[in-house]
Parts: sequence; structure tokens; C-alpha cells
Amino acid sequence: MAEYHYDEAGNMASYFIITFLALLLIPLTFSLLPSRSRSANQPVPCECGPCIAQRKRTRGPRLQLPGKKMSFVIVGWAAFAYLCWKVVGAKSDTAIYNPFEILGISTGLSEKDIKSHYKKLSKQFHPDKVRVTANETIEMIQDRFVTLTKAYKALTDPVIRENWEKYNNPDGRQEVSMGIALPAWIVAGHNNIYVLGVYAILVGGVLPMLVGRWWFGNRQKTKDGIHANSAAAFFQNLKEESTEADVVRVLASAYPFEQVSSVKESTDALEAEVREAVGGEGEDARRRRSMVLLYAYLLRLDVGKGLAKEQSALVLQTPLLLNALLTISQSRNWLAPTLAIMRLHAFFAQALPPAPAPKQQLAQLPNIKPSEVPVNDKNYAAFAHTLEEQSDGRVVDVRKALGQWGRVEIVDVTFRVIGERIIVPSSIVYLVVKLRIAPLDALPAKREEVDGEDVKRAARAAEEREMAFLNSRKDAEDLQPGQAFSGGAHAPFWPGTRKPHWWLVLADDKSNRVVVPPLKVTDVPFRRTGDSSDFRAYKIQFQAPQNTGLLTWRVYVVSDSYVGEEDMKIDDVSALTADEQGDEDEISDPEEDTIAGQMAAMRGGSVKKIAAEDEESDEESSTDDDKSSGSDSDSDSD
Repeated sequence: MAEYHYDEAGNMASYFIITFLALLLIPLTFSLLPSRSRSANQPVPCECGPCIAQRKRTRGPRLQLPGKKMSFVIVGWAAFAYLCWKVVGAKSDTAIYNPFEILGISTGLSEKDIKSHYKKLSKQFHPDKVRVTANETIEMIQDRFVTLTKAYKALTDPVIRENWEKYNNPDGRQEVSMGIALPAWIVAGHNNIYVLGVYAILVGGVLPMLVGRWWFGNRQKTKDGIHANSAAAFFQNLKEESTEADVVRVLASAYPFEQVSSVKESTDALEAEVREAVGGEGEDARRRRSMVLLYAYLLRLDVGKGLAKEQSALVLQTPLLLNALLTISQSRNWLAPTLAIMRLHAFFAQALPPAPAPKQQLAQLPNIKPSEVPVNDKNYAAFAHTLEEQSDGRVVDVRKALGQWGRVEIVDVTFRVIGERIIVPSSIVYLVVKLRIAPLDALPAKREEVDGEDVKRAARAAEEREMAFLNSRKDAEDLQPGQAFSGGAHAPFWPGTRKPHWWLVLADDKSNRVVVPPLKVTDVPFRRTGDSSDFRAYKIQFQAPQNTGLLTWRVYVVSDSYVGEEDMKIDDVSALTADEQGDEDEISDPEEDTIAGQMAAMRGGSVKKIAAEDEESDEESSTDDDKSSGSDSDSDSD
């Protein structure tokens, strides 16, 4: 029969707590370690003076109190170290009974030698021979002699030796003792009231509070992480024709429901400056306060130390709210508000007002005020050259910033269908966009002259590269050896660190609709050689329309970090080759026996009549597709 007892010394409980702390503290500690995973070809963030100063302000003072997570890790490791020290110094009572070890003899001795050795020990440790000292009591002396005698008999007495060999104890079978990893003081009678009180608080108070807080907190939040009332305000206020200025007003409608730190300091004086710059109608108090602080940031007005913390909290929350707004706009396939929301990311990154439309984009450069640049001047390199001619000291930081960011170049845009020469109705189409970044102060890269064979080899290599990318599951092509991308955005006013991203948007301008959900990309490489292989490819997968025809769609590349009007036109791309386009009139109408032809006939359109002898021909049916989704794409990068 097993006998259960509680852990008097607390060793078993210590082992349990040590295991629990190790499982909890190890991953938490790794999560607090600074990340050192920087690509070898990734350049450092913007090193202009204002960006360096902003990063120092963002980090805050070097000596600061640890946060809750760090404090928990420190206390946890301290408790872990103490418990380990306690366990190491604890005496173990689970040692195997070994009479040879107790007598201090080897296992190969004969019985005669064992008796001789025991006689020597009995003369030395017999209670009558040993005097009581301060370190040894009479009980300790007697227990030691009893232990020696049991060990001697276990080796010489047949019955006792059999008990030792069978049950590992000279006294025979023993009761099994099972320990429980709870210190005895927890179950002590005089501590019952305190243990029950703590248990009642944890189970009846703390646990329901945590569960309720989690449950009701999740009910108040959407999957985008914003308050449900904020989402409702977005749905109500966002319109199909909303501009960037309208989006700011919609954005401000969410702040009354979001938990943003607020102070009692008045914004009346600041509001007067904002109204003078951008105008505006009366709003409710909290919404008006949010709009004042947001526009003060966009206008680069000094709000003072009292409002700076609240303004930073509002600005840092804008990406989350803008992403939620973007989700709502995309669910309705609205193009204008989708582009406005995307562009607004860059307005906040560079602290430029979206209304009226920014005409002084050179104010994004470090230490350059909007009043110091010519209206509608977008030539960054020429402006830097002018500063250099004037011996303006700001040109150093301007050059550093211009070398860090650049204009997106669309190398090529194509629509591809794996295994098909042209795009057929309802097929899976890949929009492949090839991008690179050209620094704003860089000259066009020179292309080396190549002969015809080199051109053919390059074309075959490009086709193999593109097909390998199309057959992969990735949305972005792997970087090629030697390619480098921007590690951080130039954003001297943003109260935090930023990495530049871009959206790829396939849209139909005529109907003001987004064709497929946008793809957000990053790590666009800088231009090196400028040849046809110097790019990084990205792809968007979608299903082609069911009907044949020529669709005029536009590809937008929108930055979330830089405000710009770098309209870059590229050659129109089509699903047909030059030879195939010559047959356009012959195959423009769908055949009458196809689904596309029946749909066209129902709408009153023209269809192609087929001869009876050709109704069974497979080749005839394939001509429907030569005009399928034709997808000519003009491409702009905003």
C-alpha cells in the first residue's frame, strides 16, 4: 500500500517551479534580445542629420526603467537562480541502500574479511567507546552504530541478505512512499483560512476578470484591431469619391472611440493656426481636438511639450486606422478612396498636408521648409545643385537623403498564363510587375552594347527566370546577388522608425474600380546597371474575365513613405504579339456556340457564325481567346 506525504523540505515543489519558469522565461528572454538579422546587402537607414536626431528622440533616454515584460523576466530569472541554489544544496533521501558503501569495503571481500573489518569498526564506533561532543549527540552515535550493524548483517546473515537483495532493504518489504509537490505549510491546519482566501480571490475574482476583459475586449475590436464603433464610423463616412482631405476627416472620427492618451491642455490657440491654414467646419470636441493635432503635425506646427505626447500617440495610431479604412474601401472595390488612403500614409510619414494638394514636394528634403522651395518644382537633383552653388550647408544632408530614397522605375508589366500563349477567358492570370529604384540624384545608367547572340541568350535567361518565378509560390522574386535595397525610410518627422513599402494596384479608371486586391511589397532593389535583367519581379494572381475583349487597365505603384508625382509612362503591354494583333478584326467576335458568344448575343452584340463542317474543329474554338482580357496596362507610380 502506498503512503502519500507532502514535501516537507519543498524540494519537489522547487523542481516543479524550476521547470515551469524555464519553459516561460527562455522564449520571453529570446523575444527581448535585439534582432541582428541584417542582410549583408542591406544598406543602413537614412543618415541625414534630422533622421539621426529623430531616431535618438524615438529611442528615448538610455537609462530608463524596464517595462513590465522586462521586469517579469528579471524577477523570474532571480527566482530561478534561487530555486536552483536551493535544490543543489538540498539533501536527497532517495539514495540506494548499499551495505558495502556503509562499511567502506569493496564488493569482492570474503565473509571472513567482512567480519574482521566489522570488528574494527565496532571497536571504533561502539557507543561505549565514543565520547559525546558538541558536534555529535548520543542519538547520532547510536544511529551510526545501528546502521553499521545492519550493513554487517545484510552481508553475513542469510535472511537479512535475502531481504536486501530482493527489496533493497535489510528489514524486508517496505511501504511505497509517494511525494506530492506541495510544501507542508500549504496544507497545515492553521493556514487553511489563508490558503482558501487566496484560492477564492484567484478563482472567484482574478480569473473571471481576465476572462471577461479578454471576451468583451475582443467583442469591441474588429479583426483589424480597431474599435467596432470606429469601423462603423468608417463605413458611414467613407464615400466613393473621398479624397485625401476627406480621409483625414474620416480618420478623426475614429479617435473618440480609440484609447489615446489625452491631457487637459487646451488646443484653442493651435486650432486657430490650423483653421487659418486648411479651414474646416465645426466638429464635436474630441473629433475636433484630434483633427487639430493631426493637422498640426502635417503642417509641422510646434504643439509644445504638453501636447507632444498626445500628438505622437495619435500619429503612431494612424497606420492601424488607415489599414482598417483600406480594408473597407477594398471591400467595395472603390479606386479613388483606396488610392487616397494609400497616399495618406506618405503624407503622414513626411508631415505634409494633403489638402490642398501638396505643391512643394521638395519640402520632404531634410531641413527644407515649404516656404523655401519653388511651387510645383519636383526636380530634386536640380534643387540640390542650387544649394551647392549657394554654398548652403544643408546640401550635405540633402545629398544623403537623396541617396537613400528614389523614384520607382517600372521595368516591365506583363500578363502571363502558364502554358498558354495568350490569355483565355476564365484562366488564371499572373500580373508580373518588374520594379527597381532609381536614386533621385543619379544619372541614367549606361547600357553596354551587346551583339545579337548575347541578346538571344539574355532573352532565354529572362524567360527561364520569369517562368521559375511564376511556378513558385512566392509573391516576390528572390533578390539577385549584389542587389541592395533601402533599410529605412527618410522620415525626419515620423515619431518612430519606418521601412518603405509600396502597393501594386491593378485598377480600371473608367469605372473607378479596383480589379484585384492590392499587393503590398517591400525591399525593391536599387538600380545598378539599368539593363533588362536589373529588377525584382512581383506578381498578383487573379482570374481572367469570362468574356473576350480589350480591357484598358492601369497599374499603380503607390509608396507609403514618400509623397511624389513621379508619373512614369511605359510602353503599353498587350496579351497579343505584333503578328497576332494583325488578325484582330478576324477574331474579335466570339463564336456563337461558345458561352462568350451566347452572352454577347443576349446583350445584342455581334457573334461569329461558324460553318457546319467546322463545328467539330478544335482549332476553331481556340481563336476565341486571341482577344481575351487583352489587358493593356498604363503604369504610374505615385
